[in-house]
Amino acid sequence: MAKKKLSRKELLKGTDEFLTLSNRAAIFFRAHLRELKYLGIAIGVIVAGYLAVYGYMRHINKSGQEVYNMAYNTMTDNLEPDVTPEKLKKAEELFERVIDEYGMSKAARLALPQVGHVKFVEKKYDDAILFYDKFAAEVSGDKEYETLTSLALAGCYEAKGDLKKAIFILSPIVEAPDNLFRETAMLSLERVYRIDNQPEKANDILKKFVQEYKTSPFLPMARARL
Repeated sequence: MAKKKLSRKELLKGTDEFLTLSNRAAIFFRAHLRELKYLGIAIGVIVAGYLAVYGYMRHINKSGQEVYNMAYNTMTDNLEPDVTPEKLKKAEELFERVIDEYGMSKAARLALPQVGHVKFVEKKYDDAILFYDKFAAEVSGDKEYETLTSLALAGCYEAKGDLKKAIFILSPIVEAPDNLFRETAMLSLERVYRIDNQPEKANDILKKFVQEYKTSPFLPMARARL
């Protein structure tokens, strides 16, 4: 079947429609030139602002991480036998610098429990609790981090002699069968019960431990303490 040939009128009609649309667009832009100019400026400001914030946060994260790494390396030195109190203090100062100067960085959150640990080693238990509490607020909703922080807090309260508070913190962990750190919490709670002159409760914890954690590396120790 032969293809129908378009007439000159039909060809011009398509061109006229395109020109009409183009003219309308030109008229619209001329009529709204001021508004479009303001819109372009606004978009430019938003983009520039985003890039500035992105660049700033990238700088903050990088700088915060660098100082955190310095502090962590100093902390690692503290595992050596010849470590000095000066090195421990230096690590603490660097971690606190991450928190104070780069508070918006990702490393700042991780620096909180590190300072808490240093304070604990220095036997400044109230200060350690303060930093662990701050970290607990940061990781609220993350079960694993919450439990680890609770274990650290319980250790602080035990060390300062507030055994009832330590028991209060550890008990909910022990009562949660699916908690990944329940094994550690049970041994800690047993120890605190024994220090608090509650031997019967301590033995009950050990009996449950022996029954439930038959493959635990701490099983011989638990049996020996029964």
